[in-house]
Amino acid sequence: MLKATFLYAALVLSSLAAPLKPVYRPVEEIDGLPRVLLIGDSISIGYTLPVRDLLKGKANVQRPPVNCAATIHGLKSLASWLETGGKGKKWEVIHFNWGLHDLKYMGPNGENLADPKAKTSRQQVTPREYEKNLRQLVNRLKKTGSRLIWRNTTPVPAGVRGRVPGDSLKYNAIAAKVMSEAGVEVQDLYSYAKKNAARIQRKADVHFTKEGSLELAREVVKVLKIKAPSKR
Repeated sequence: MLKATFLYAALVLSSLAAPLKPVYRPVEEIDGLPRVLLIGDSISIGYTLPVRDLLKGKANVQRPPVNCAATIHGLKSLASWLETGGKGKKWEVIHFNWGLHDLKYMGPNGENLADPKAKTSRQQVTPREYEKNLRQLVNRLKKTGSRLIWRNTTPVPAGVRGRVPGDSLKYNAIAAKVMSEAGVEVQDLYSYAKKNAARIQRKADVHFTKEGSLELAREVVKVLKIKAPSKR
C-alpha cells in the first residue's frame, strides 16, 4: 500500500512538472455560467474534453489536473481537487467516480496490474475498504452543498491485465448502497457501456475508443441537465 502511494505521488509530481495536457488545463471560466467538476480516472479523462465541447457557452467544466485513480487517492487529494479553477468557488454539479483503480490487482511490491491469480497479488482497495472510503468521500462532498452525481464504474471486459471481469458489478453494488443511503443521484453508465461495448469499447481493454468516449460524454451531459443561460 505504501509503495503504491509513493508511485501515485511520483506520477502526480511528474504530471505537474510537465506541460499540462489540454484535458488537464483549467478552463478559463465565464462569469455567470454554472460550474461543473468531473472527478474520475482515465475513463472520465476520455470524456472530459467532449463534455466541455458539448457544454461550451453553457457551463464551466473543470477536472483535477490528474488521474483521480482510487478512493485512497481521493481521500488524500479531494480538498485540493475541490479548489480546481479557484479557491472558495461553488460547484453547481460534481460528477464523480472511483472504482477501476480500486478493484485492480497489485503485486507484493506495488507492481501495477498484477496477475489476479497469483497468491501474492491483492486488490488495491478491498470491497470493505472501498465502502468505508466511499462513505467518507461522499460525506465530504455533501458538505459542498453541490448537486452530486455518482457515475458507476464501467465494465471490465475479458482479456484485460490486472483486473477480473465481473468486479465492476461487485463494486457498483457497494457504491449503489452507499449512494442510496446518502441520497446521492446515480448515473448507470455501466449498463450503457455494457450494452454498447462491441461498438464503443476497445477489445480486452477497460478504455474506450475516441468515438466511444464521445458517446459517454453525451450520456454524461444528459444527467448534468445544464440549461442554456438566459439571454438578457
